[in-house]
Amino acid sequence: MGNYTYFDLLSQFGIGGAHPGGMLLTTELLSVEKINSRSHILDVGCGTGQTSAFLYSQFGANILGLDTNPLMLKKAKKRFMSNNLPIQLIHGSVEEIPLEDSTFDIVLSESVLAFVKKEKALEEINRVLKSGGRLIANEMTIDYPTSTEEAAEIKDFYGLDALLLENDWQRLLVEAGFTEIKMKREYKSMLSEKQMPEFDFSENIEPELFGVLNKHAEIMIKYQDFLSYRIFTCTKE
Repeated sequence: MGNYTYFDLLSQFGIGGAHPGGMLLTTELLSVEKINSRSHILDVGCGTGQTSAFLYSQFGANILGLDTNPLMLKKAKKRFMSNNLPIQLIHGSVEEIPLEDSTFDIVLSESVLAFVKKEKALEEINRVLKSGGRLIANEMTIDYPTSTEEAAEIKDFYGLDALLLENDWQRLLVEAGFTEIKMKREYKSMLSEKQMPEFDFSENIEPELFGVLNKHAEIMIKYQDFLSYRIFTCTKE
């Protein structure tokens, strides 16, 4: 697989809705939140902008997409321009959000926090949320502790610093200053998908990336008994 990573796969293939549950779950989660044309929403790790586009199209909200990957941002910009969507994009990390305090009503994170320094990212999200603002997240979670060898294979492939149990996420959210924390488990494993993700392929995709795709599928199958995810929603005091 050379030096290519899971994130190279996502960006080169332009995968939208790669998070567990895909856009069907995203739509369900957002439908119960109080979102309107006055809402200011930060989509961290926005990728190709699929969720941001939905948020504007559905609610007319004020959306800002944040991502560290220039290729993802390029594909998101193409999406927004072709559909005439007035969505802002910014290059940056959720670990150091280049935005002012108390700016957003909602921060959305779909398969982002698991891949970064969680304490720093949650601190930053809390900072940019208004008082009473909401964090809505869909993140990789293990259902029970696993062996050092199994954990190492998963962490090495995805570039994770840790594999978290539901209680670990709960603790981090409390420490970051969030309240009204609700956790929900959707499916038995991350293989329980109801739809195909969206693709926006780059030209001249490196053949090695198909090896990365195969390894991702192998891990999903191999560890499906405990590699899961949680939906969590919480509020800034």
